Amino acid sequence: MNTMKKIDHLALDGHALELFLAVLEEGSVTAAATRLGLTQSAVSHALNKLRRIVGDPLFAKSGRGIVATAHAQALAAKARALIDEMRSFAGGVTFEPASAQLSLTIAANDFQRDLLLPRLFDHVAAQVTNLNLRVIPSQSPSPAMLRENRCDLLITPLPPSGVDIVQKRLLQDDYVCYYDSKARAAPATRGAYLAARHITVVYTDNERLDFDRRLAANGFHRDIAISVPSFSGVPSFLRGSQMLASMPSLLAPGVMHGFAQVRIPLASRTRTLAELPMYMVWHQRFQKDPAHRWIRSQLETVAAKASHPVPAKT
Repeated sequence: MNTMKKIDHLALDGHALELFLAVLEEGSVTAAATRLGLTQSAVSHALNKLRRIVGDPLFAKSGRGIVATAHAQALAAKARALIDEMRSFAGGVTFEPASAQLSLTIAANDFQRDLLLPRLFDHVAAQVTNLNLRVIPSQSPSPAMLRENRCDLLITPLPPSGVDIVQKRLLQDDYVCYYDSKARAAPATRGAYLAARHITVVYTDNERLDFDRRLAANGFHRDIAISVPSFSGVPSFLRGSQMLASMPSLLAPGVMHGFAQVRIPLASRTRTLAELPMYMVWHQRFQKDPAHRWIRSQLETVAAKASHPVPAKT
């Protein structure tokens, strides 16, 4: 029995652990297989192998999906730690982009995604052997996204806090007021701005824009006519209407192309209320990882080139 036990635990491999975590996070063998680019049978085979090693079914059927057993939930943190150790063991002390094959998961909202990630993919893919990029929604950023290895990097204006969470500012933007110049004039005063009906973004987890929260905290009330779950949903409602939309200036060349913009007319406090910093955030365990450090430097390079706001009309 002791010999069998030794063989079993030495049969653990990183691929099986990665598959296990993917099924745990997706709640579906099919979704995990799609995420990893594998067949369902390959994922099922790896899970069966892991079940034999740990002596637990790991997952149980629940309706049309599956749920993790209590033992599987307890193993998740250990699995992530083991994968991190394997990555560190294999990573060495140097990183050579020309021979690298990278798989990255980055959490971002649609603004950050469209502004930075296509540029990052092209910039990095031109320097490495192979690059696979997975983008997931950041929603309300939490330390758990990084601690549980759900993403390698998080891009957000509101970095989650934690002694094990590291952040660095990528760029500085500002909110401006967009409007359809064919349908209305620019709001010239604070009164005109606050009296108008507005379109804003409220994410699917009911998270409001930091700009909206700042306005409310400073006692400014706006009439929100329409809330959409992403920045890309704003133009179709704004076009041809009398409404206003306060959104990042860096959206002007992209999703807000064709709309006029002005500085938000809230007197001396406009600058503070309208500021929009953007950070990249990662877990402390990747702080000295050569590949991760290189990726962070590439994202900084891309952000520097992307951060050229279109000047607002005065």
